[in-house]
Amino acid sequence: SSSVLRRSSGVALLRPLFLVLLLGITMPLLFFSRTEAAEVGVSYGRVANDLPQNQGSVVDLLKQNGITMVRIYDAFPDVLTSLANTGIKVMVMMPNENLAAAASDPSNALQWVQTNVQAFYPATLINGVAVGNEVFDSRPDLNSVLVPAMTNVQAALAQLGLADAVKVSTPVAFDALQTSYPPSQGSFKDELVPVMKSMLDFLQRTGSYLTVNVYPFFAYYDSLTTPNPISLDYALGNSGAAAVLDDDTDVTYTNLLDAQLDATYYAMEGLGFTSVSLHTTESGWPSHGKPNHGKPPSEVRRGGRRLLDSAADQDTAASVANAQAYNNNLINRVLAGRTGTPHRPDADMDVYIFALFNENGKGDADDTESNFGLFYPNETKVYSFDFQGTGAPPLPPRQSWCVANAAVGDARLQEALDYACGNGADCSAIQPGGSCFQPDTVLAHASYAFNSYYQNKGRASGTCNFNGAGSIVYQEPTGTCSAPVSWCVANAAVGDARLQTALDYACSNGADCSAIQPGGACFQPDTTASHASYAFNSYYQHNYRASGTCDFSGAGSIVYQQPTVGNCVLPSNG
Repeated sequence: SSSVLRRSSGVALLRPLFLVLLLGITMPLLFFSRTEAAEVGVSYGRVANDLPQNQGSVVDLLKQNGITMVRIYDAFPDVLTSLANTGIKVMVMMPNENLAAAASDPSNALQWVQTNVQAFYPATLINGVAVGNEVFDSRPDLNSVLVPAMTNVQAALAQLGLADAVKVSTPVAFDALQTSYPPSQGSFKDELVPVMKSMLDFLQRTGSYLTVNVYPFFAYYDSLTTPNPISLDYALGNSGAAAVLDDDTDVTYTNLLDAQLDATYYAMEGLGFTSVSLHTTESGWPSHGKPNHGKPPSEVRRGGRRLLDSAADQDTAASVANAQAYNNNLINRVLAGRTGTPHRPDADMDVYIFALFNENGKGDADDTESNFGLFYPNETKVYSFDFQGTGAPPLPPRQSWCVANAAVGDARLQEALDYACGNGADCSAIQPGGSCFQPDTVLAHASYAFNSYYQNKGRASGTCNFNGAGSIVYQEPTGTCSAPVSWCVANAAVGDARLQTALDYACSNGADCSAIQPGGACFQPDTTASHASYAFNSYYQHNYRASGTCDFSGAGSIVYQQPTVGNCVLPSNG
């Protein structure tokens, strides 16, 4: 946040297991009616000496990028005046230093609301007041006055006829949770339970919502110094990430943010509050630097394998590519209406991306705190995004393989092997006399079949579980015969017209066709068949050679010897 310079990853994290292939998983019987569509906005912090001084310019930046909701860490008149008559919704904040006075004197709270809310509303669409920010972390001495301050601010809004339009909450850091593994055991820290009970009762009575600042980045970063780091794809919310199982509920998670949010929902339910909704007032991923927590990494309880060197991973955890992937994944998810979680599938959830700008007052240039911005202070984008749903696509998952888990025993491996071979895996190579028949063990044959099934299904979530008999790895396994590499080429016999139609489809749906543009490395020979072979293969490899991705209505064919088109050798990866 802007008033608290350091963020916490939280405490315990989920351990990754792999999706159980069960039919009819029972979903929690918790349904909530939707009132308005969820929105995604930005947190506009100003802890910097080089940000734009012209607030009109900042408002233009918001409008140009389709940003319809903003959270500010104060109630500065110049910002609120600039946001008037724009249609942009605004959450203002009562700074932590004002809480004690607002709690002890209702007239002080009334005056603050009159000056900072009523004076600008409704021209400026103020829809929320954050009373403090991460008080439990930054000002624990104010814990006892937090809910009284919230109560007096809400009473002032009611007195002025604004309580229906403007809701009161307070952003809570995720480390207010004592337990978050598994999510179904989520609970608040013992010392915070009295305050949280009082706060949740207030939020429920006033029709408001709990706000939480949650950062999968810090959980991921801290885990890299442990024997079992969190998967980057899981932390970023990339499609195809290895699923994570909550053992107590048999509910699976495909991204860390959902797991953290559900832990918070369960923590609220543990205090008796099952209907209070949850909004995310801060979430984001830094594009550069390293955190300077001043704390040892969080203790984590997770299974799995250590795959990469932790020091190298920590050097690259905060990167433009990762920030772009996380924030675009989150933006696109909210815009698509996918705001529910496994535990609360119908939940709405407003989200504020942190932050609008990089802020140089929060640390040096190599501190992650200075590098959460979507924009540089000169108003240029740090990376591509779009709050109207047309931003850069999420990064694809890293290369992965599926291998057999010897610990389950040969009987279970054989059963899963039979399933894989009967449902899409190409098991011809592990038949007697086949190229991968040796070593003739159930374990080796199962690894081959599992991986064939997994790759043919496009590495979809859950396709490498086999009731616990399979595991995903991110380094190519040694000592195991691999399925043959294949390529996709054009079938010239269908004619140029059909090839061109299929070529256009491939180039518009994931194939990288830059090399076959005029002047590109593979433009020659300039024939439809040559260009189609290049595009078809790019599409096929990009989709991990999944079954059906080299068909193009009969215009494509799979080959097992690396083809050459003119001077271009077609690659065997996306």
